[in-house]
Amino acid sequence: MTPLEELLKAAAALHHHLCPRQVLGVRMGLYAGELLGLDLPQADKRLLTIAETDGCAVDGISVATGCWVGRRTLRIMDYGKVAATFVDTRTERAVRIAPRETCRDEARILVPEARNRWEAQLLGYQTMPALDLLKVQEVRLVQPLEAIVSRPGRKASCQVCGEEIINDRQIVHEGSTLCRACAGEGYYEVRRAAVQPAVR
Repeated sequence: MTPLEELLKAAAALHHHLCPRQVLGVRMGLYAGELLGLDLPQADKRLLTIAETDGCAVDGISVATGCWVGRRTLRIMDYGKVAATFVDTRTERAVRIAPRETCRDEARILVPEARNRWEAQLLGYQTMPALDLLKVQEVRLVQPLEAIVSRPGRKASCQVCGEEIINDRQIVHEGSTLCRACAGEGYYEVRRAAVQPAVR
């Protein structure tokens, strides 16, 4: 098998099937390695990926790059776009890669025997030249890399809820150390202080 075939097989194993977005993710990751001159999938933590959606494409990116949420080398900024920025943390060079707007139509032309659009994309994305499939932008992060990566092993306690905050993610507001939720940046709102397990 070629490296692409091996990576697609690994991506498919995560979902029990292969879909066009997984193929896009793998191709994006491979192209990032080529553009940044990095040997991927990585064994270290040199590459940081910031994905602009979750789901199938991100699993393809992870398989191709070795960037995973659990390794702290993958961040999700959910803009609802199949796109990602790949950052070489040593040089701070960053490239944003997304599918070209025309790639779906190109896939239909490339695979006219496909039974439907989905199959045309699945097969076409695997063989289409990277320049026809993907667009690349050289970008600069607006937040310092150190702030995105943070410092592992750092701990603090929120002075309101008492919960531990790791990786230097606390906020100091008027001299108080707070978690983001208690600082007003939460994604949830507490309805009851403690919830008992459901009776079965």
